[in-house]
Amino acid sequence: MTKRKVSNPLALAVMACLAEKPMHPYEMATTLRDRAKDESIKLNYGSLYNVVESLQRHGLIEPRETVKDGRRPERTIYGLTEAGHHEFVDWLTELLSTPVKEYTQYEAGLSLIAGLSPDDAVAALELRGRHLEHEIAQMDSIRQLASSQELPRLFWIEAEYRTSQQQAELEWTRQLVAEITGGTLEGIEFWRDYHQG
Repeated sequence: MTKRKVSNPLALAVMACLAEKPMHPYEMATTLRDRAKDESIKLNYGSLYNVVESLQRHGLIEPRETVKDGRRPERTIYGLTEAGHHEFVDWLTELLSTPVKEYTQYEAGLSLIAGLSPDDAVAALELRGRHLEHEIAQMDSIRQLASSQELPRLFWIEAEYRTSQQQAELEWTRQLVAEITGGTLEGIEFWRDYHQG
């Protein structure tokens, strides 16, 4: 992966907004929330302003104008620079084309699962399965709503991807539970003995 001057995924989202049109930070945040991008990219106002500052400092965005609307404070409208546009395209292309190792919380838990007894692990995994079922059902409802509003699939493919990951995780988790409860998981006897001794 390329070492980026600004590597926070929120920076990429800001540049995506500015690739459409110049905006002030509040409009960027509103746009990202309206499009549910905060489901894929961590977004809060404090970090947004820090990201905008960092992007400006590195010459990837620039102030275009300052506007005053009634009693509201002045707002600076930013635009993407040519260097920013190149960075945006390069970074986005890299994210889509190059797999990287991502350290998930679930994988961390699985790597240490032997710290629980098999019964406790099964209970935790079954609870995870119920949470996943609920999230998948919620996403299906959202997808149906998006379809009914004729929102093109392009605008919710990240949610579709997340759901397919959740479905695969649910299926895998159910299989693991079946192996533990059925006694077919390799090493299960050692695991049980460890917690009984």
